[in-house]
Amino acid sequence: MPAAKWSGAARPTRVSRFALRRAAGILRQGGVVAYPTEAVYGLGCDPLNQEAVKYVLAIKQRSVEKGLILIASRFEQLKPFVLAVSPEIQERLDESWPGPVTWLLPARPTAPRWLRGKHDSLAVRVTAHPLAAALCEAFGGAIVSTSANPAGRPPARSALQARIRCPGVDLVLRGSTGPLARPTPIRDAVTGRVLRGA
Repeated sequence: MPAAKWSGAARPTRVSRFALRRAAGILRQGGVVAYPTEAVYGLGCDPLNQEAVKYVLAIKQRSVEKGLILIASRFEQLKPFVLAVSPEIQERLDESWPGPVTWLLPARPTAPRWLRGKHDSLAVRVTAHPLAAALCEAFGGAIVSTSANPAGRPPARSALQARIRCPGVDLVLRGSTGPLARPTPIRDAVTGRVLRGA
């Protein structure tokens, strides 16, 4: 059963339109932005910019084979990356989104390998975090979302921690993370398998 939608507790600090426009511009230019999510700070970039994704992976010291998560403010922003699903699966998604549940969905054949890794599926989420959702809206589409930390290190939970642990980022959007104690659960929408628990 999907986790409950995020209630909005621990509301993030309001970010100016100027800051969001600046962050979106950096993403369009191939830069990397750190921003708060439902549980931790994330690193984001343009998912269709291979060099930007490579840079995120270098900051993370993460293998491309593992694949990455995409977040969006609306499901429509994810449609270029994932295949259409059955009505039953769509209902499951609608019940949990916007919210702190990441689903594995079958990837479109055109979805870049640098996002999918070695998988035929893609991890995606329609975020309930207001600042993260606003960033997607300002950018005009889905963005990469991976925790702001080198592999094997604790994820950043503040802007300062994000800056210290990921010194290569171009901009850190300041704001509060959501109330989750751990990164969002990851579930396979087709099989129901839980890959990462709540």
